[in-house]
Amino acid sequence: MTRPDPSPESLSPGLSAYAGAGHWYVALSGGMDSTVLLHLLWTHRQTHAGGPPLTAVHVNHQLQDQADDWQAHCRALCAELRVPLVEQRVTLDAAGDGPEAAARRARYAVFEQLLDTGDLLFMAHHLDDQVETLLLRLMRGAGLTGLAGMPAERALGAGRLVRPLLAQPRRALSVYAEAQGLSWVEDPSNRDTTLDRNFLRHEVLPLLAARWPGYRETVGRAAVHLGDAGDLLGRHYPVPDTRHSRCGDPGIPLAALLDCETAQAQLALRGWLLQQGLAMPQQVPMTEFLRQLATAAEDSRPRLACADYVLERYRDAVYLVTEGPVPEPSALLPGDRLLTTVGELVLETTDGPGFVLSAGERLELRSRQGGERCRAAGQLHSNSLKKMLQTLVVPPWWRPRVPLAFVDGELVDIGGLQLCESTRTRQSPGEGEQLWRLRWRPNSRGASIEQRPPF
Repeated sequence: MTRPDPSPESLSPGLSAYAGAGHWYVALSGGMDSTVLLHLLWTHRQTHAGGPPLTAVHVNHQLQDQADDWQAHCRALCAELRVPLVEQRVTLDAAGDGPEAAARRARYAVFEQLLDTGDLLFMAHHLDDQVETLLLRLMRGAGLTGLAGMPAERALGAGRLVRPLLAQPRRALSVYAEAQGLSWVEDPSNRDTTLDRNFLRHEVLPLLAARWPGYRETVGRAAVHLGDAGDLLGRHYPVPDTRHSRCGDPGIPLAALLDCETAQAQLALRGWLLQQGLAMPQQVPMTEFLRQLATAAEDSRPRLACADYVLERYRDAVYLVTEGPVPEPSALLPGDRLLTTVGELVLETTDGPGFVLSAGERLELRSRQGGERCRAAGQLHSNSLKKMLQTLVVPPWWRPRVPLAFVDGELVDIGGLQLCESTRTRQSPGEGEQLWRLRWRPNSRGASIEQRPPF
């Protein structure tokens, strides 16, 4: 077998194509693959002036006893290369989908929150990863989209995800790491053959390699062909545009799933889920979900529960449901900013309408308890909070968690969505008065970040 060329130019020759990005981020686990990619990007910036800034990102999932040691290793590596490092610890909720899926969900949520328009996140997936992904999806009965494997590029949040090593076998990365004298950490769970990917890697693929030594390249070409076929099909049946709920949940228009044949509806749903970076649902439950959407009453809410996400109909769209705990009560002082399990909360000034606070007074924050009422500006009568949330088109899964703002026991603001008439509310400031409003940015599909305070 020919030894791979260990030069940076041979391993990743196309990095110059990304020189116009706003910022380069690289996902860094501390393993060999991501260490090689970080070194490649760092080397490229040393030899090409004027490129984007480079920052590494390490997500500590806290799944292994050695997790803190791996984080420390990444910190030391980045210090040696003088590359800034973003470190994020996440707390996982593995209920219903297992730790691997939960870790992936949390990791990608961190990445999405980090990227601005024009930014790139580089990931170190290589040809062996692609082959494993395709074969695993084949075993699960994936369709054309799934069998195309991982794309070399795709949208991720406001930026894009790039896999520059996808055509390179793992052996090429190993030769490069050895030539550069790189050090990395080993995850002992990678040897656990009770996990499907590891069983495939350690038990099945060596047999394929013995019989068909070039199987990686062959399967990789098949993934490219399937991807091309999927792209061609997508031109005739484009993925529907994403819409968002009042609280930011991404969704697919209901019409895109109803006004067509079943096969086209399945294609639209799969394409949209892939666009969101989500795994494909099983065929039988997906077919049943589409049937329920087509036959259910207008006010019903059919659900499709998958491994790491839930789809639910609400009004004229199907949304990715954002679930989570109801935070404990808390308070905000003027100018405070809180990051909570339901998102970012800020108490900020306004020219009106708004509410007044006495000197040193805090805005009390709590979630729905029952019995709350609100009278909107210009209305003669109050309505129950339940009715107000329906009127405000807040999805049902958010209603128990909408932050309610109280001053001296009076409800003054519903999540920054609706001001409630009270002794503290004003349409405009009086002489010497300062008005305030609550600003809420919901944490749709976000990770549960450690040490976020409750509201």
